[in-house]
Amino acid sequence: MSRNYYSEINLHLVWHTKNSLPLLTPEVEVLAHRLLKKRIVDTPGAFVHEIGGIETHVHLVVTISPTLLISEFIGHLKGGSSHDVNRAMGGRQKELQWQGGYGVVSFGTRDLPWVIEYVRNQHEHHARGTMHERLERVDFQEPRLVVAQAGAARRPVNGPG
Repeated sequence: MSRNYYSEINLHLVWHTKNSLPLLTPEVEVLAHRLLKKRIVDTPGAFVHEIGGIETHVHLVVTISPTLLISEFIGHLKGGSSHDVNRAMGGRQKELQWQGGYGVVSFGTRDLPWVIEYVRNQHEHHARGTMHERLERVDFQEPRLVVAQAGAARRPVNGPG
């Protein structure tokens, strides 16, 4: 791949702890975020903007180069960070395990400030119930089709059916 390119590949990433258990205690959360940031900083072509989350999941805002394969990058972050946290915590038991799967949403550079703020303020958003559904998803749900009136055109609607 060419080393001469221009790109703006901004991603919001989210994944859960194993079985969505509250494994990200305050002590584990600080350590996990620090170690995730180090892994991103040490990855050529990756830049971290923000890391946040709550006890059951983590959110990241990153910009990557087109030379990175997203699925491999996320696998590296998930596997490496849980290994690093467990080793740092003494390694006797698995303090942190991640659930399979993840959510990834791309967004434009003009949206970068509000996505960063959203991730930075995860505890507040969850306490108030002001989450953005697209940025919380870790599995795919087909948009459901609704009919506004008989004979009206069908349109996709995200959200629970």
